[in-house]
Amino acid sequence: MILLNGVRKADRQISFSKAIQHTILISCAGLVLGVIIKLLDIYTTNLGNIFSQMSVWIFLCTLIAIYSSTAKRAAVNVFGFCAGMLITYYITAELTASVYSTSFIYGWAIFALFSSLMGFIVWYAKGKAWISKIISVCIIIVMLAAAIVLFDKIRISDIAFAILTSVFLFKK
Repeated sequence: MILLNGVRKADRQISFSKAIQHTILISCAGLVLGVIIKLLDIYTTNLGNIFSQMSVWIFLCTLIAIYSSTAKRAAVNVFGFCAGMLITYYITAELTASVYSTSFIYGWAIFALFSSLMGFIVWYAKGKAWISKIISVCIIIVMLAAAIVLFDKIRISDIAFAILTSVFLFKK
């Protein structure tokens, strides 16, 4: 990724054991969130709907990526989070005999598979070069475009998560 050379440098080095601990904790957070989100889908209306939107997950994955120590760590951490969340979400769906579509499983699986690449690229959004600003703007555009494409409209929660994401991306 020659284009990204010089955009952002790792500002802190962590030991391999710390990196593994961070990834395990982030993956566990994904595992726990998967169960919680499925239960919210079952027992609440509004919270279940909000956490079914792509903007929430883009926001959370963006936070994980930009606060990871390196771009490679961002890729690993974001994938661990997404994979953990999806595994327990669908296990919980099976255990609770919830209705879900295989097309949703395929869609979210594709999201999880591409999350590593996205996490790697998003890490550079906190850089100092002009490309970091373009990456940041693209994250917000994708967040809002996904709301339109997947849910036919931008909801208030999508706007709220876009603003929150912007705050984390553009603050010094």
